[in-house]
Amino acid sequence: MESSFKEKIYKLTKQIPKGKVVTYAQLARLAGSPKAARVVGLLMRNNPYAPQVPCHRVVGVDGSLVGYSAGKGTSSKREVLKKEGVKFKGPKVDLSASLWNGR
Repeated sequence: MESSFKEKIYKLTKQIPKGKVVTYAQLARLAGSPKAARVVGLLMRNNPYAPQVPCHRVVGVDGSLVGYSAGKGTSSKREVLKKEGVKFKGPKVDLSASLWNGR
């Protein structure tokens, strides 16, 4: 039996290593539904498996820190990502240095 889209998303998110991020759109593509970035966002917002499924490692397509319900929102997300070694350019994640390729 094939995994549901939700299961695929959480499984992929769990694989993102410390110091790396993926975009919502990239995660949707990796799960086989390239137009489902908004659904990925909804799944991250409702993630019942945090912190085992590190939803804080999912960012906007331009590296923006969008949405985060823990702590003080996106400022907490930024702190956690920096502690994990994610590189930033101003307020956004430096995707050229910190984007995970999904392998």
